[in-house]
Amino acid sequence: MKYTIVLVEDEINLNNLIKVYLEKAGYNVIQYFNGTDALNNIDIKANLWILDIMLPDEINGYDIIKKIRENNEMMPVIFTSARDKDLDKIIGLELGSDDYLTKPYSPKELVLRVNNLIKRVYSSDMSKIKYNNYLIDLEKRIVSSNNENLNLTTLEFDLLKMFLTNKNKSFSRDDILNIIWGENYFGTDRVVDDLIRRLRRKMPDLNIETMYGYGYRLT
Repeated sequence: MKYTIVLVEDEINLNNLIKVYLEKAGYNVIQYFNGTDALNNIDIKANLWILDIMLPDEINGYDIIKKIRENNEMMPVIFTSARDKDLDKIIGLELGSDDYLTKPYSPKELVLRVNNLIKRVYSSDMSKIKYNNYLIDLEKRIVSSNNENLNLTTLEFDLLKMFLTNKNKSFSRDDILNIIWGENYFGTDRVVDDLIRRLRRKMPDLNIETMYGYGYRLT
């Protein structure tokens, strides 16, 4: 999953620099250079906001976070400020910011803090995968469809997990034997076909392609 960061910073060069660093780290970045534009787009779909407290118009970072909190109390917010005052930090935290950076700061440090905050807030989501009408919780090993849990065996779930975490990758029967049953398994590779057949029966919307003479892949 690619997370979206909203960056509100009036210093154009700094805004563009931070955007480059965040994009290199794998994020989508939406830029605003004043408080008015940011406030007018407060409902934009995002995963984290980076707010400069001091902005060139009448709307500052405090105004923006108040509006964010009206819509989403859980939205992660990082404040930045050129004023090295404890009061700014205290007010920011009281308004619900999750972190605070004083300018000048290292873009690498900001990216590190973004990474840590995203991981902390969305860690539970990272263990969940949506595939067609299935929701798979890799951590809890639960598969559901239309709010009903599917009853998968240990081997069936292991096979499903292998495919989901390697989507579009081709696996030979020997690959699947080694991954699911282990390298010490001695027996026919027909068990792979049988396991695939059982998984397909329980999850008919799972698009497992047969690669004749080789193996399988999930698309």
